[in-house]
Amino acid sequence: MKTTSTKFQSAFEEDVYQGLTSFPKYLLSKYIYDQKGDKLFQQIMAMPEYYLTNCELDILQHHKAAIAQIIGHEPEKPDGNKKIGFDLIELGAGDGKKTKILLKHLVEKKYDFKYLPIDISQHALEELETSLKTEIPEIEVKIQQGTYLETLENIADYSNRRKVILVLGSNIGNLLHENAIEFLRNIQQAMTAEDMLFMGFDQKKHPQKILDAYNDSAGITEAFNKNLLVRMNRELDANFNPEAFLHWETYDPESGTAKSYLVSKIEQKVQLNKLNLEVNFTAWESIHTEISQKYDDTVVEWLAEEAGLAIETSFQENENYYKNYIFRKT
Repeated sequence: MKTTSTKFQSAFEEDVYQGLTSFPKYLLSKYIYDQKGDKLFQQIMAMPEYYLTNCELDILQHHKAAIAQIIGHEPEKPDGNKKIGFDLIELGAGDGKKTKILLKHLVEKKYDFKYLPIDISQHALEELETSLKTEIPEIEVKIQQGTYLETLENIADYSNRRKVILVLGSNIGNLLHENAIEFLRNIQQAMTAEDMLFMGFDQKKHPQKILDAYNDSAGITEAFNKNLLVRMNRELDANFNPEAFLHWETYDPESGTAKSYLVSKIEQKVQLNKLNLEVNFTAWESIHTEISQKYDDTVVEWLAEEAGLAIETSFQENENYYKNYIFRKT
């Protein structure tokens, strides 16, 4: 590995440098989600193997009234007056396909709320905002681009209204338990006693079902994973050959951890000219790109307790493949 002194122009440059000069090598999955990555992920969510989307759609469709009643309930003030409205703050909003089910119901039932979608992708947010103007024109929307950590710091300052924080798609599954607890604790610290957290957790199930979801027969997930290589070629003037890397998925049923890798098929050298970096790969050396954690009630309860949260209730679909939990601050 050859390198000279480099001044980083972006977090992407610094994170790629750190990941590819580490042992074992890794890259952060958030960088898969550029404009091309966003479109590939939308294709993944429509795959028959990717059960997560349909499971959560089913939960929201069949339980939207019960969910709305819980999150829309207005507690009374000590003077007997009810507070007015709430802010529905979604972390990792994406295209909003699932959220729109709940949004339409909240609008139809005339709940007083404002929708604040947050996502790392400005492109995805702008598409969501445009679609909402057409599909649910009555809704008040305020988009915000940024990472979870950046925006969590500002959540408490959005307004004086009650907050319902929404995290769909089992996005927490991209974090190891230690990091998940930190993430939940950051949310908890931004909450008041009246606020709620509505979050999806993919459940443990037959290992093959999980493996198939991240290694589809059409190769869409492979293209999604390799989009990291394509992005580095474009933005860092690198010369990765995506065909020289194998997309590989593993799942450990004991820990509930699924991991995605890019595995070098050959011994090779890769230049990242913008970083003044040359990276050596031995044959079958891996780059860890993503984690997708699976859960059960015991693990979710433990994570919540460690973060100062408590489960109020949960919703599941018929197969119990997936659950959405509502948490309150303890």
